Amino acid sequence: MSIQVVSFNCILKNKTGQIISTTYNNEVLTALNVESGLLNGLTLKMQNLVKGEKRSIELSAEEAYGFYDPKKIILFPRNKLPKNIRIGETIQIAGKSGQIRSYKIIQIHGSMASLDANHPLAGQDLVFEIDVISARDASAKEIEDSSNVISTQLLH
Repeated sequence: MSIQVVSFNCILKNKTGQIISTTYNNEVLTALNVESGLLNGLTLKMQNLVKGEKRSIELSAEEAYGFYDPKKIILFPRNKLPKNIRIGETIQIAGKSGQIRSYKIIQIHGSMASLDANHPLAGQDLVFEIDVISARDASAKEIEDSSNVISTQLLH
């Protein structure tokens, strides 16, 4: 599997054709650690790109952001959250291990709040419309130094 550095425009749609977002992605590596989790399907299907190419990549929910997991909804003490929180707001919370996670506030009930750690696009089949601006083979140094990899960049 050849690793490329690509710049591309991307239109992200759901399966019904509704546009979710548009992005410009500059000098992103097309593959590195495919086992990393999110967007594995996109990483695999963005191989051997050529400048000027337009590619439509359809991903099942499993290949994109995974299935919606009800176990990722937690109850959290409201007094440990900012006072002016609102339903629909996204907040960051550090877990016991120190890892910071994003949660969407989905319900507030008395002294507790229901927080959802699922990715906002979890459970959705997606279509990525890719328009390649530039594409070239990555150098060994770029591969070694890179943190801007498709599988870690959330592209929305």
